[in-house]
Amino acid sequence: MTTITILAGGVGGARFTRGLLAHLRTADPSASVTVVANTGDDLWLAGLRVCPDLDSIMYTLGGANDDERGWGRKGESERVSAELAAYGVGWPWFTLGDLDLGTHIARSAWLREGIPLSEATARLAARWNLGVSLLPATDDEVETIVTVASDDDGSPTKDMHFEEWWVRLRASRPALAFTQRNVAASLPAPGVLEAIAGADVVLFAPSNPVVSIGTVLGIPGIADAVRSTPAPVVGVSPIIGGGVVRGMADACLSAIGVETSALAVAQHYGARSLGGLIDGWLVDEVDVEAVALLEAGGIRSAARPLWFSSVEETGAIAAAALALADVGHSGG
Repeated sequence: MTTITILAGGVGGARFTRGLLAHLRTADPSASVTVVANTGDDLWLAGLRVCPDLDSIMYTLGGANDDERGWGRKGESERVSAELAAYGVGWPWFTLGDLDLGTHIARSAWLREGIPLSEATARLAARWNLGVSLLPATDDEVETIVTVASDDDGSPTKDMHFEEWWVRLRASRPALAFTQRNVAASLPAPGVLEAIAGADVVLFAPSNPVVSIGTVLGIPGIADAVRSTPAPVVGVSPIIGGGVVRGMADACLSAIGVETSALAVAQHYGARSLGGLIDGWLVDEVDVEAVALLEAGGIRSAARPLWFSSVEETGAIAAAALALADVGHSGG
């Protein structure tokens, strides 16, 4: 039985995993998949714990995601959010659907009872036939904070939650830095290190390398586990032809001084043979010139179309990542 562990953010990670599962249904039905999800986007809002990436993965794999919007539940209504806005509670620009609120209420109730996030996630996931084991990267609160140049109160900089910068400002104000609150004191959630160490293949989904995959790797112990796993580690580029596939990852990359290119993101992760994190990197065919450069730098590479045009095509992309993991692998 093949054991696969994926490090993932929200929408991109969810769609990649859905494609992988579609591929495995015929290619390797007995395969076991674990998804380790980013929790840096999490926040308390109107007294509720909201976990955007965990929920995007859960809804997508459970068949309940609104694929037209790309997030949230399909068939949603927003009556409760309208009432909250009328009371001046929460963020009026961060709308939570009524069905989605049910998830947040259940999670928050368990958390307030002292149940850790990993157990609350397992209880939520038990309702859906996900086909994966879904783990938060950590049970601790490590919310991503963005430091931007202030333009409204006279101070040189201002800190805000990532979701405010991402959703309200649409990353229009340049980020100076990203930090995760209390990350140094955080621990990997139960099962995370074991899932990485015991995998046959570790995959980096085409998620934001700074605030999604980067946040997962920033939990103490996780990057070391990736470096030391005997499994091959292969990433799928979230950058195609110098542009982001989804979202505003270019604004995040700029903040850490990394060029928005498939080559630069792979070099940012680095070759495991040289102390980095990946053995292989899948790029789009328009970035084929990066293959030779990556190979010369110790990272196996291949090029093929990477657009998620359908579940079947996404499955073919996942299959290519798995194939790249098997080429010349001799351990970490």
